[in-house]
Amino acid sequence: MQRILVVGAGRSSSTLIQYLLDHSEENDWQVIVGDYDLSLAEQKIENHPNGKAIRFDVFDVEQRNNGIRNADIVVSMLPASMHILLAEDCVFQGKNLVTASYVSEDIAVLNDKAVEKGVLLLNEIGLDPGIDHMSAKKVIDDIHNDGGKIHTFKSFCGGLVAPKYDTNPWNYKFTWNPRNVVLAGKGTAQFIRNGQYKYIPYQNLFSRIECIDILEAGAFEGYANRDSLEYREAYDLTDIPTIFRGTLRRPGFCEAWNVFVQLGITDDTYKVSGLSNMTWRDFINSFLVYDEVKTVEEKLQSYLSLSSEVMNKLKWLGIFENVSVGLQDATPAQALQKLLESKWSLEEEDKDMIVMQHQFHYQLNGEEKCFHSSLVLEGKDQIHTAMSMTVGLPLAIATKLILQQKIKLSGVQIPVMKEIYEPVLEELKSFGIDFVEEEI
Repeated sequence: MQRILVVGAGRSSSTLIQYLLDHSEENDWQVIVGDYDLSLAEQKIENHPNGKAIRFDVFDVEQRNNGIRNADIVVSMLPASMHILLAEDCVFQGKNLVTASYVSEDIAVLNDKAVEKGVLLLNEIGLDPGIDHMSAKKVIDDIHNDGGKIHTFKSFCGGLVAPKYDTNPWNYKFTWNPRNVVLAGKGTAQFIRNGQYKYIPYQNLFSRIECIDILEAGAFEGYANRDSLEYREAYDLTDIPTIFRGTLRRPGFCEAWNVFVQLGITDDTYKVSGLSNMTWRDFINSFLVYDEVKTVEEKLQSYLSLSSEVMNKLKWLGIFENVSVGLQDATPAQALQKLLESKWSLEEEDKDMIVMQHQFHYQLNGEEKCFHSSLVLEGKDQIHTAMSMTVGLPLAIATKLILQQKIKLSGVQIPVMKEIYEPVLEELKSFGIDFVEEEI
């Protein structure tokens, strides 16, 4: 019997674990789910005969090494910063590791040792990164194989609430880690447009957007991801004149979110003094100029020249209300997160939606071509959300293919090789994760 150790039983792991359990009998697997919260691991196993739930502390060196030693493969669903703890031990013990996170510098330096040991550290095989890599690289390879030359590649992805359940003026609800949403875009975004390197500092990020339409899902706006340049070599687009990767929101979101950025309320580097005695109105006022004549609303509106539409979004959140913040010790970003979680959480019957689109402009046989590859996926329920499906299924399928020795790579890898993307994308179709390809 092959043993799969899944470390981390959070929300995004639900579909992953169900897939592994559903395929455990035919493949003779035992699926061991470890989490610091044992009850969470037990919920994911649901008493399946081939499942085992354990309390797992990744910082416990002895338990970590024993767990890896007794496993045939490890799947890490931990926060990205913790993957290195498993990765180093996996390489030392000669065990493969699969994650959905970006390749960190710490993971990257393990490449030579992993190759020497014949170990595969497969990263970035979730949604974004993951499905975006595989679906884009498939089209890129097809165009190149036909003799085409790509001069523009743009890729957008977003996790949002499905239209039927879109019930607030922001047209947004949390479908993944709220903290990551609040801190999204920190740093300087960089990309290339018509051969020119372009940089957008964080304070300007949400005021420079692109507007696009995606199939039946309608209109969206996209803001630039932090680094659109790092995948040029992996995508075989080293000399491309235009490359841009962005995150999707509904129209109007970025303008309103930019208010928090300009005020500095997404800052996570210091604690707000006196927060325990503040109302939300006090909290917002603390970021505005001192003026005893104007109201908080008037000061904010005049400072940032806000439209009535944006002001309505802000009022709906409750930032002008004399209601206690309810925190003793927090950064501005943590306070904002608390407020948003009270307003943007999915209701029990709500469903989420994943949207993704790749745009290609290329030349083939002397003709200019425009090609779009688009995905719209709605979640099934609160457990098997579209986010959980698109993060978990690629991980699970890749884990199966590695155990079946249909993926035989070693070293630190991302899923841009045909050996990975072709079978994974093909199986994803059976779950409704299928791209619509259009020549425009």
